[in-house]
Amino acid sequence: MKTYHLTTAQALVKFLDSQYVLSNGEEIKFVEHMFAIFGHGNVLGLGEALEEDNHSIQVIQGRNEQGMCHAAIGYSKQFNRKKIIPCTSSVGPGAANMVTAAATATVNHIPLLLFPGDTFASRRPDPVLQQVECENDLTITTNDTFKPVCKYFDRITRPEQLMTAMLNAMRVLTDPKETGAVCISIPQDTGGEVYDYPDYFFAKRVHRICRPLPDPEELNDAVEIVSKSKKPIVVVGGGVKYSEAGKEIVELCEKFNIPFAETQAGKSACPSSHPYCLGGIGTTGTLCANKLAKISDCIIAVGTRLTDFTTASKWQFQNPNCRIVAINISRYHASKMDAQSVVGDAKESLKLLIDRLVEQDYKSEYKQEIVQEKKLWNEEMQRLEKYSYDETFEPIIKSLNKSTIDDFIHATGGILTQTGAICTIRKNIPSDAIVITAGGSLPSCLQRMWTTDRVCGYHAEYGYSCMGYECAAALGVKMAEQENEVYAFVGDGSFQMLHSEMATCIQEGIKINILVFDNCGFGCINNLEMTHGMESFVTEFRYRDKSNQLGGDMIPIDYAKIAEGYGFKSYTAHNQDELVKALKDVQRQTVPTLIDIKVLPKTMTDGYDTWWDVGIAEASLKKSVRQCYESDVLKNRKCARKY
Repeated sequence: MKTYHLTTAQALVKFLDSQYVLSNGEEIKFVEHMFAIFGHGNVLGLGEALEEDNHSIQVIQGRNEQGMCHAAIGYSKQFNRKKIIPCTSSVGPGAANMVTAAATATVNHIPLLLFPGDTFASRRPDPVLQQVECENDLTITTNDTFKPVCKYFDRITRPEQLMTAMLNAMRVLTDPKETGAVCISIPQDTGGEVYDYPDYFFAKRVHRICRPLPDPEELNDAVEIVSKSKKPIVVVGGGVKYSEAGKEIVELCEKFNIPFAETQAGKSACPSSHPYCLGGIGTTGTLCANKLAKISDCIIAVGTRLTDFTTASKWQFQNPNCRIVAINISRYHASKMDAQSVVGDAKESLKLLIDRLVEQDYKSEYKQEIVQEKKLWNEEMQRLEKYSYDETFEPIIKSLNKSTIDDFIHATGGILTQTGAICTIRKNIPSDAIVITAGGSLPSCLQRMWTTDRVCGYHAEYGYSCMGYECAAALGVKMAEQENEVYAFVGDGSFQMLHSEMATCIQEGIKINILVFDNCGFGCINNLEMTHGMESFVTEFRYRDKSNQLGGDMIPIDYAKIAEGYGFKSYTAHNQDELVKALKDVQRQTVPTLIDIKVLPKTMTDGYDTWWDVGIAEASLKKSVRQCYESDVLKNRKCARKY
């Protein structure tokens, strides 16, 4: 048997360079890049191995550990999980910075491979720089924080352990059911230790992306429920994208006269222009989707985790006879809300369901409801598009103190509305562009208002609602979709949290387009406060005033100058004309761009016949909070399902 005398790190690089996946008959190289921020703990081990010119992996320099991981998540998600970008960091704080991204990947079922540096396996020089000492258990290091947020964790304390660790890592990363973050912790001494690795460890491996079929009896039960329903509705989740089952969703709906609604992750799996498409559903859903969901007697949930935003905290499906059929590759997710589980690949399961419903000669009993509700929603979209600032201006979110508008205009000069800006952007960017968003008020507006017929043209991280995702993910998405324009929709609060990978865009010559919606605060949470009995409290960006409160003037921030400092082409839009002009010029640029869009507070979309259980205080000194609890929580909990 031939062997290779290699360090642990050298063997790791050689192994990664030989991994492929097979999907739909196509063989794809799984690892072509690696993100790295070097420090002690990884630079002289994995860094040395990557520096050697005997592999094809391109190393990309990250700026922030969480940021580079977000870029890797965006890349893998846009590739439908068929490629990954591993990420490596130094010991201690560098490693800990990746924990949030690990959770984001795991919650969203996106493969993310992490190699955080660790302290010495030998413990000889302990405590080393950046080491956390756990006095009651010396085996615990910073990297143990990855355990609850990863689908697989391993620590390599001997070089030969790498072989079983990496085979298990690949098992998880390429399994549609199990995939998420994988953490392989490599102590800094182990990374440089040598072992005679057998040649078969480095042989080309092709991992099949499998499509498991559902159990026939589970399918029978699902067919019985659907075939007896009068007004079903399909909920399209992210699993539809990853299974590439959009065509089957459309076929199901067309054959049997069934409307479909989308989760954040499922949006753009099917064309927005389709006559059966109702748009987003639930807490951030459209009025047409939510009204039909309330009367539906059968929810066909495909590839969704049925989160509180999708189900409106289990309130949306109010027909007492409503049954849920959940098609999901995970039995855990398929079993939620007492659903009839169909455990299997979405694409293959839908094909079988369609065939069986054809045999039953099934048709829903919808008449004109779908057309009528979509017509009313289109009228509402037209209202939102025309919504603008004038002397009769009224905010959409009614909790606003009118003086806030004056404060904002005085600080920024902006008079754009958020809903109007979104419609303007949609009309002035390419139809095949990819848009990215994450936590804040923008996902609410975009799930309701954004339309695209471009498959996978809408990329939202809302499984973990991780602010700071947008700019970094745009880098990863553009790496995956080099021929298409990529636009990151990001609030000013989220932009302030994390935009460091803009420097990587400049370094790598990768053009992304960042749209910063500046409303001088954490607008989404400010709404949550003020619509639930509180005052505005530490959510607006204001100077501290003479009474030692954050109630002074709004803080004007020039995001265009920040971008210019990185090397981006930047613009500032205070009004409609400036926004249109900037959007048109962006398309002529070859360098990354940023538009600083000054949008009035409280001009995002409001709720549409829905609810969100947010845990309002049952006891409060404020009458407004007590009243909100009584009118909002007690009333709506009566309608929510108990499971």
